[in-house]
Amino acid sequence: MDTSQATIALIGHGVMAEAIIGGLIRKGLTPAGQILASGPRADRGEELSQRYHIQPFTDNRAAAEQADVVILSVKPQRLDRVLDNLRSHIHPEALVISIVAGASIEKISTQLGHASVVRAMPNTPGQIGEGITVWTASAFCSPAQQEMARQILGALGQEVFVEEENYLDMATALSGTGPAYVFLFMEAMVDAGVHLGFPRHMAEHLVAQTVLGSAQFFQKSPDTHLAHLRNS
Repeated sequence: MDTSQATIALIGHGVMAEAIIGGLIRKGLTPAGQILASGPRADRGEELSQRYHIQPFTDNRAAAEQADVVILSVKPQRLDRVLDNLRSHIHPEALVISIVAGASIEKISTQLGHASVVRAMPNTPGQIGEGITVWTASAFCSPAQQEMARQILGALGQEVFVEEENYLDMATALSGTGPAYVFLFMEAMVDAGVHLGFPRHMAEHLVAQTVLGSAQFFQKSPDTHLAHLRNS
């Protein structure tokens, strides 16, 4: 089974869940009718249904029981309650993917009573399909399940598989929160430009293209150290 045949249930229908939904549909990986999104707010579910034509739910169990893939995308402080609620309501052969920061595979697997678990750390540029996601899988995930996870996470942009789970905590600090530091740096550059006398909209344009062009320049110079680019 691949993503085009799978029913995918997202438990939690916030910003990153919507990014996954949008990416799956935009890339033609999963038909909208096979995507279920569950959360406590019926109005949010209807909003996603109208925008993407997916199936909305307010009952997590009802959504999970129908799914070949269950994606946990809730806030960390709500995870324990969600896991306890879902225990014994996920199909034994289903794949569980968690994008919840700080939650280990062992915790998720133990509380769910479910072995096939993928843990992933995406970042906010995934909302426009330009993110990068670091992920790993439990030893009980089959090659087919790992490939399905790769396709789903690829809907957010690029993905990097790691063998050891401790890399996920490193990724949380580096690529997960990294965009916030980039935005802070950009904000400072824009403010400096305004201080120099540029109109704010012009300073924003100059800074955005400078950062984008610099990143692309580095990507196209794979054998060049950043220090060399900085000094050139």
